Amino acid sequence: MLIDSHCHLDCLDLTPFGGDFDRMMEATREAGVGHLLCVSIDLERYPAMVQRVAHRPEVSISVGVHPNDRERHEPEPEELVALAADPRNVAIGETGLDYFRNTGDMAWQQQRFRRHIRAARTCGKPLIIHTRAAAEDTLQIMAEEGADQIGGVMHCFTEGWEVAAAALEMGFYISFSGIITFNSAKELRQTAARIPADRLLIETDAPYLAPVPHRGKSNLPGYVGYVADCLAEVRGVSRQQLATQTSDNYQRLFGTLG
Repeated sequence: MLIDSHCHLDCLDLTPFGGDFDRMMEATREAGVGHLLCVSIDLERYPAMVQRVAHRPEVSISVGVHPNDRERHEPEPEELVALAADPRNVAIGETGLDYFRNTGDMAWQQQRFRRHIRAARTCGKPLIIHTRAAAEDTLQIMAEEGADQIGGVMHCFTEGWEVAAAALEMGFYISFSGIITFNSAKELRQTAARIPADRLLIETDAPYLAPVPHRGKSNLPGYVGYVADCLAEVRGVSRQQLATQTSDNYQRLFGTLG
């Protein structure tokens, strides 16, 4: 069984399935994906996201506000903790820092990130961390706020070994997306080969970052198999071994499956 440890089911393009969410989920199951984590990016759409997957026991959820958009509702830690009490909720995030699309004073992003870490420590649920063009500050804030006390995952990892090693030292898992299949990702594949087997996760980040051979198109959770195949080749193991290991890792981090 494959587990897509990070996707956005409320954002998918369902046109290939006639707009039918259940048809898409059936295709995902037929692709060998047995469980999915639907990750929150803002609280305005959070109720609709929860409703979208309410009838799907094979889907877990998280709660958080993505770092990109400054105009989003800024939750206090107490609000995140209250929402995370939902028994389907397994994590706080996604959260983190993204300096690629933002310029100027990033204090607002940093404070948002700190609130999420504090919420995670309070409710005892792991963090889902996004970092882009901000690795140094991301690691610094993680250390200052005690993220190592709760752990989590560095999602859609694209950094080098030094950043991976620092996150691993804080008890975090490393998750790879379709980016690892890109021709330009040679160094990333070298980093992926060095990650301890018991700290490895796979994801799609669907509908974003579709893997080769679907690069440039809308991504789907069923495509996580391409990530698994690439990672298995890089690490010199079978797809079945990779699937079993990453599924075990997911359950160790986020809890037993529904």
